[in-house]
Amino acid sequence: MASSVDIVVPVWNNPFEARACIAAILAYSGDVRLIVVDNGSSRETELMLEEFSESMGERGLFIKSERNIGVVAAINLGLARSDSDYTVIVRPDVKVHSGWLEPLVSAAEAGGAGIVSPLFNGVSAPKLPTLKHGCRVMESCTVSFATLLVRTEMRMVAGLFDDTLDGGDWCLREYVRRVAAFGYRTCITGRCSLTCYGGKQFGSAQRRNEMIQNSRAAYISKWGIDRHYSVYFGPEAEAGALADTVAVILNGARQGHRFTLLLHRRQYSFFRKMGWNALHTGIELLPLSLLFPLRNLQKKISVLRDASPDLLAVKGCSGTLFPRMDAAISCDELFDSFGTNQPQLHVPSGAIP
Repeated sequence: MASSVDIVVPVWNNPFEARACIAAILAYSGDVRLIVVDNGSSRETELMLEEFSESMGERGLFIKSERNIGVVAAINLGLARSDSDYTVIVRPDVKVHSGWLEPLVSAAEAGGAGIVSPLFNGVSAPKLPTLKHGCRVMESCTVSFATLLVRTEMRMVAGLFDDTLDGGDWCLREYVRRVAAFGYRTCITGRCSLTCYGGKQFGSAQRRNEMIQNSRAAYISKWGIDRHYSVYFGPEAEAGALADTVAVILNGARQGHRFTLLLHRRQYSFFRKMGWNALHTGIELLPLSLLFPLRNLQKKISVLRDASPDLLAVKGCSGTLFPRMDAAISCDELFDSFGTNQPQLHVPSGAIP
């Protein structure tokens, strides 16, 4: 692994859990530097971390906060001291294993991603989107602080995480959206799966809920509401002529929106052949039946609306009729929403259509 890597571990008490995590990182991560942030831990935990830091020598950096400043602020302390090509955040309730790091760095370097997440397993595993069958790497807006690779070049441009937000979903959504504005992508790799051993949640449920609601409001104030769009191209649309529209959809997915594409069979086959089924976890392809496709379209729209009452219908081509969807917006309105500066579409690295 030619690129340099720092690993940041934010610790608040739970010394046995933290010891196991750090020991595994040292055993299975090769030539990396470990940055341990003691986030106002008890004396017992502090002594254990000091013991580790002394044994690591130049391979380790120990940062001490006199009080618990919050997990995001603690992560930022570690990131600010990292000067390697990549920094990987590992929470103490995650235990790494042999060969865990290389897939994260490879995914970042192969696709030019700024953020890379592994998959997770275990009772407390974060819920990440499922990768398409046979696909090893996909773009996604949903990642987790449990383990996360961050490209230093990107961080220098986009800044650190917003530590006024919650330590999870909304803070990460904001950061993914922010780095996307600078042209950096976020992806999940299926080449690495790490086990989460049940990290504790601290503070009252009421306080955590207030933080989540405040973070959600702050995100919406800055970036707007994430939407769910259903896109129908009509039976006459030639799939090969839809690349520009699909690129707009991909741009929208990178901004946190969801898209369900309702495709006639020939369109569906072409999209899969091009690898467009694996562009982003926020884009789903739904094939319509060969027999009575319009009836099937209405059934699928009804199911989608039950799940997403605010679903917005989109006529994917100029002149397309979206049956029984009089309020459907045009593809031109979609272009105006997400911009027309899209990269050329290609099959993602590691995707198997």
